[in-house]
Amino acid sequence: MTTQHGDGTDPDGVDWDARAAAFDEEPDHGLRDPRVRAAWAARLREWLPARPGDVLDLGCGTGSLSLLAAEQGHRVTGVDRSPAMVELARQKLAGRHAVFLTGDAARPPVDGERYDAVLVRHVLWTLPEPDRALRRWRDLLRPGGRLVLVEGVWGTVSPVGIPADRLTALLAPLTARVRVERLSGDPALWGREVDDERYAVVALWE
Repeated sequence: MTTQHGDGTDPDGVDWDARAAAFDEEPDHGLRDPRVRAAWAARLREWLPARPGDVLDLGCGTGSLSLLAAEQGHRVTGVDRSPAMVELARQKLAGRHAVFLTGDAARPPVDGERYDAVLVRHVLWTLPEPDRALRRWRDLLRPGGRLVLVEGVWGTVSPVGIPADRLTALLAPLTARVRVERLSGDPALWGREVDDERYAVVALWE
């Protein structure tokens, strides 16, 4: 999970530029294990539009989900605060219909562009004003667009994250078309068994 803080660190002070080279070593980051990769690819087929479209991947990290979306025919724009992550994403998707930008996921530098889907994994919980970010992301969608959020609450001693019920409450004023998909019970997504809260929310707009 990458961060969108202005100094390139997360709430615990992690320097993601420094961690970029090893970021893909986590099974659900690099998706190098064929089983993990296939599990995420299957989920993206369910979450993203059936027809090829324009997908904005916010907090894209090294571009692993961007690559899956591109392989499914989508045109991808990725945004991440970390220049090192963005450079790795560009290398990973070289030759594909993809553009990567260095910038803040909460205020994507996309110059008024609109998208068929906005994909955000493990970013919303780091933002100081998640409700405002959700409104901005909604405004980046074309009619019929969708917002795909992969979030959770990680850890048991000092848990961090955003619970699904809080996220759906934040979305309630924006759209009634919200689906929650629980992900904790699918070890193929994470490369191991997990016992914390992990989920995806797909919110649709007319």
